[in-house]
Amino acid sequence: MKGGYAGKLLRVNLDNGTCSCSPLPDEKILREYIGGIGLGMRLLIDESPEGIEATDPAAPLLLMTGPLTGTSAPSSSNLAVVSFNFNTPYAVATGHTHGYWAAYLKHAGYDGIIITGQAENPVYLWVDDDHVEIRDASKVWGQDTRETERLIKSELGDEEKISVACIGPAGEAMLPGASIKNDRNHGASKGSVGAVMGSKRLKAVAVRGTSTVPLNEPLAFGELTQTWDKAIWHEPKPGEGAPAVGTILAKGGITRAYSYVGESHMLAGKNLSDPLWGEDFSKRFVQAAKDFTITPKESYNCSIACAYDCKINSGKFAGFTASMCGGGENMEGAAGMVGIDDPSEALALTDYFDAMGIDSSVGGSLMGMAFELYERGILTKEETGGLELNWGNYEAAVELLDQMCSGEGFGGNVLAKGLKEASKLLGKEAEACVLHIRGGGINMHDWRPAWSVLLGQIVAGAGVCWQGPGVDAWTTDPDLGYTDFGEPMVPDGKAEAVAKTQMKKLWEDTLGVCWFALWGVKGGLGFSSKSIALATGWSDFDEKEAMIVGERMVNLQRVIAIKRGFKPEDEFDISERLLEAPSVGKAAGKTIRPHLRKMVQEYYDEMGWDKMTGKPNHSTLQKIGLTSDI
Repeated sequence: MKGGYAGKLLRVNLDNGTCSCSPLPDEKILREYIGGIGLGMRLLIDESPEGIEATDPAAPLLLMTGPLTGTSAPSSSNLAVVSFNFNTPYAVATGHTHGYWAAYLKHAGYDGIIITGQAENPVYLWVDDDHVEIRDASKVWGQDTRETERLIKSELGDEEKISVACIGPAGEAMLPGASIKNDRNHGASKGSVGAVMGSKRLKAVAVRGTSTVPLNEPLAFGELTQTWDKAIWHEPKPGEGAPAVGTILAKGGITRAYSYVGESHMLAGKNLSDPLWGEDFSKRFVQAAKDFTITPKESYNCSIACAYDCKINSGKFAGFTASMCGGGENMEGAAGMVGIDDPSEALALTDYFDAMGIDSSVGGSLMGMAFELYERGILTKEETGGLELNWGNYEAAVELLDQMCSGEGFGGNVLAKGLKEASKLLGKEAEACVLHIRGGGINMHDWRPAWSVLLGQIVAGAGVCWQGPGVDAWTTDPDLGYTDFGEPMVPDGKAEAVAKTQMKKLWEDTLGVCWFALWGVKGGLGFSSKSIALATGWSDFDEKEAMIVGERMVNLQRVIAIKRGFKPEDEFDISERLLEAPSVGKAAGKTIRPHLRKMVQEYYDEMGWDKMTGKPNHSTLQKIGLTSDI
């Protein structure tokens, strides 16, 4: 091995409080799985006892970098958090977060951390180059993610060069949707990885590193990654596709581009009951943002800086600064789903969700369900413990979240059970309007006007998450031959687009770079595969092999699911609301429902899977080297 990797994994056993290092798997395994979710999933299934659940002490929690993490590759900041899925028990969980944490871990000399066991009392892990220490976390247990980060940095005596990844009260309470937050603006949520971390009584992991990443051909690598970074900003000519997503969201760009979401009627408002409300809110938010002070917050080696701090300069929140991630999903989950009209309130509520450490696609969907039932007279004030859950009630939303984290009141006794269990407790009307796919929270936009994205959310192999977006929304994919947007509400071609973009996306998830450095970037597949070749010394590694890696990732997720109990009907464990035809807006009168089973079958054909069982065919497994895993 000549470069790209630090060469070792840090292993932490919280049962006995020991830390040790182990070498990476052999080079053949590295070339097949690369890093990030790939190497993480390989290690997860190789090292986990059969039948284990996500929160069992012996179940591993893996914090994984990739071979490009911490290098000059654009946005080389991706941390992949891998575990078993808390929301969808048969699935793997693959959360992603950015900022500086992953680069600092790589600079400390580790390609990843494998955490097992359960501490007797709350602890946090301190990684400072070769110095690794498990420390008492009693002073920060119970604190929100913002305060936890501040207090740990203060205790360690370095405000600038330390990155802290931590859970908040939601993770401590092991709530569905609990996230791991870092560097204020960033966090990994999908699969409720924060609940897994909380089950281990691990409050945080702080890292500082001072080395650099070895590269096989550093000069050529540097030249290539500079060209790659410039390609992100390329203005497409006719026939070259749409602008890359990174350019749309750059420098806190959602504050300028949010009207696109609303005008497309993809803004998730009022529990997906009113697309026109979403269009109006998006316009008001963009207008209000002109009076906010926007400070872009870049990740490691990131020229995009989609995340941003937003200081509110007037009204009841004047002087408050919300630390926001790059897109609109988090705000739609936290605020849009309960009909918050005031942009300042929406920012403040979203920031509060992040402080408590919960994915708003789960917490917000639970609240959206409750607010809708209350508005329809199905849920009463007596049942909510006196809370008036009218659309736009900011104070009630804050109280519900507090109750969920404390285990008290309506929020703690009902909503904290999770999307499927809470709706079951509330009855058939709740089960009909709760928003979920296989028990998890969707990436929060209303995808009913963009069927390829909706199909991609449904067939995602790590529970519901971004994997195969297709080309109906946001951007195209010229590297795969898609230079035009798809017709969004027809079934034709969706399965092929989802399968191809899923394989490409999961290749990218092994690298250690942010998806926005590649999504829609013309030539991105070539830049990323050549970067791996130059970093590692695998001189013949090319685009074709990269796509095979992505195909291996998709199939490995399916193998894990089948071994853990997945059945073909689980594919259609989908919220009724997502299958309804909206009454207004661009998708009015149109639904994916009558086409869905055929679209899934077509997706199986694209992937080489058996239509009856959903299992990969032997020829498929043989092609990608997974025959011994099933």
